[in-house]
Amino acid sequence: MRVRVCIHLTFCAAAWLCFAPASLAQPADSATSETGANVYLIDLPTALRLAGARNLDVQLAREKLAEARALDESAMLRFYPWVNVGISYNRHDGRIQSTEGDILTVSKQAYAPGVALVSELDLGDAIYKKLAAKQNENAADYAFEAQRQASIAAVARNYFDLALGQATVGVARESVRISTDYETQVRHAVEAGIAFKGDALRVSVQAERNRLVLRQAMEEQRKAAARLAQSLHMDSSIELVARDTDLTPISLVDTHTTMDSLVQQALSTRPELKQGNAEVEAAREDENGTVYGPLIPSIRGQVVGGGLGGGRNSDTGNFGDQEDYFIGIGWRIGPGGLFDFGRQRAANARLNSTRLGEEKLHDEVVRQVVEAFTRLQSQSEQINMARRALTAAEEGLHLAQQRQEFGVGIVLENILAEQDLTRARIDYLKSVAEFNKAQYDLSKAVGRLPVSD
Repeated sequence: MRVRVCIHLTFCAAAWLCFAPASLAQPADSATSETGANVYLIDLPTALRLAGARNLDVQLAREKLAEARALDESAMLRFYPWVNVGISYNRHDGRIQSTEGDILTVSKQAYAPGVALVSELDLGDAIYKKLAAKQNENAADYAFEAQRQASIAAVARNYFDLALGQATVGVARESVRISTDYETQVRHAVEAGIAFKGDALRVSVQAERNRLVLRQAMEEQRKAAARLAQSLHMDSSIELVARDTDLTPISLVDTHTTMDSLVQQALSTRPELKQGNAEVEAAREDENGTVYGPLIPSIRGQVVGGGLGGGRNSDTGNFGDQEDYFIGIGWRIGPGGLFDFGRQRAANARLNSTRLGEEKLHDEVVRQVVEAFTRLQSQSEQINMARRALTAAEEGLHLAQQRQEFGVGIVLENILAEQDLTRARIDYLKSVAEFNKAQYDLSKAVGRLPVSD
């Protein structure tokens, strides 16, 4: 009777721990982990904010945006003249022909300091290059936003994997403790002659299985921490620990909304689609530049102001002011200008391929929304199933504790009840974690991912 009472109390404690706050099963705050690594607490809002600031993919997209803006500014400078400041020196000794045709022997020199204001404006090319550069800047801006949302979604998934890993380790630790206590009690019962030795062996096998599950759970938790640290551009040797010890379902998207409304929302808000549209417009401006740009004449103007001095032999005098003016317009015919049909066809092909890429992206976005919404609905139902299984497992353990005799059947029944309860807890935690990840995936799919929780 004493053994049965001990077993009853042990499983009562197990049942209470199953529904106790998860923080009781989490590691305490400390500076170092069991492996000696530095430990840092992090919560979901902090991780999401860091994702938009430290993630390397986001930083790369930010630099590409800065490059596109600089190219747009450079395209604007094509409309402005430039200034050339300098001095020239020219000397001649020997034979030269005069303008009348006479051959003369001349020794002379000249120097001319001055400033030249020069403008060589290929007007058609400059106009369409500026329009294309502006569209490329818009595309880079949307690409930056798309990468930011993708990085935030990835960090959210990594964070929930870490939280799940910690919760799973907590469940596994309790399973090991319960099975170890049960193993000790059964061994004492065998020594007292009131239990079968095979029962002790069965309990020992279960205890070792629980230790194996615990070790695997600790491995998954550490790997999840490393993945989260990498996504935040932090040292992966630092062990991140989720501050949120309770895995509870979050709500970013209503599971009762219609799929059509989500698809329409995605088509109007996804930055990838806006990026694709801007790239099509840039390709269209490039094509217009090859067709209509050569029709606009090029303009060249030059104003030179300065002085001229020198004379025969080594004379440095006779210095005085001089001014030169030049302006001209023209059309380019041939390569890069009028009648360059190969260049026009190449630009048209680039435009068509960009349009096809935009249509392909449209289909991809619709598929992502459908897939993410279906997964969210499925995970919502799986949470309810896991919750019912957890309730049934608790009831099964309670009924096993009501047996009035101790025998092989009771030992097996208790072992199975403990296994069922452990699996039910882990299944429930997994379903919650997957549901939360599905919420972020769907939010990203519709283009409305929040920066923080």
